[in-house]
Amino acid sequence: MSKGERTKTKSQSAREKIKAQQAEQRAREKRRKTITYVTAGAVAVAAVGLGWWYAASISRSEEATGALAPVTVQADGTAVMAKAGVTAPVVDIYEDFQCPACKELERVSGQTFKNLAAEGKAKVVFHPITIFSQEPTKSNSVRAGNAARCVADGKQWLAFHDLLFANQPSETEEGFKVDQLQQWGKEAGVSSPGFDQCVASNKNAQAHLAYSKKISDEQKLDHTPTVKLNGTEIDNQVLFSPSQLRDEITGAAK
Repeated sequence: MSKGERTKTKSQSAREKIKAQQAEQRAREKRRKTITYVTAGAVAVAAVGLGWWYAASISRSEEATGALAPVTVQADGTAVMAKAGVTAPVVDIYEDFQCPACKELERVSGQTFKNLAAEGKAKVVFHPITIFSQEPTKSNSVRAGNAARCVADGKQWLAFHDLLFANQPSETEEGFKVDQLQQWGKEAGVSSPGFDQCVASNKNAQAHLAYSKKISDEQKLDHTPTVKLNGTEIDNQVLFSPSQLRDEITGAAK
């Protein structure tokens, strides 16, 4: 091989070596990008998953943890749910049986109120009122409020309270009819012989309306549900997040 041929061969070998190195470099870069994309995707999926888990965990309704705290029906139509000797913190629930948002509060956070009272961590006071001024919602609400006042036994009162929300009528039609209220009373275990007549006569209607106006003026209520913790209204975002609601109420007890 001549000197020129040997030089040409060396040059070809050098170019092939450079090409091989460049190919290897491209392959390494491709692998690095692939790993980066996969990792980023996994992190994104994990972040979305954690966000969903957190949202679900704070909005999940509680399960019943045991027997209910004693419930005492008051002469003014309110009902107090608390273990003996528990006087604070005080949770006042102002609610209208015809109010859809009140029904939703009962569905989402009702068990949290019951559990906290049963655990001796709060005194819960229910204030059934009529907030509506238009028909048919006003009359629906008043009939339900009257019927609740016909129940003297605390345990039966709470069962009847829950049935009223569970069977809440549409805001556009007559509901909470007398025969329905009497039937739900039976389902709640109401055994008082005067219950049916009390419901039919609507005899507590004026007292219910008078209390609604009095307490609304005193507490400056302009919407239901309104829930106050030691006299201060709880924010709606907390109210409809059972875990946050529990933290806020138990925090007030410390």
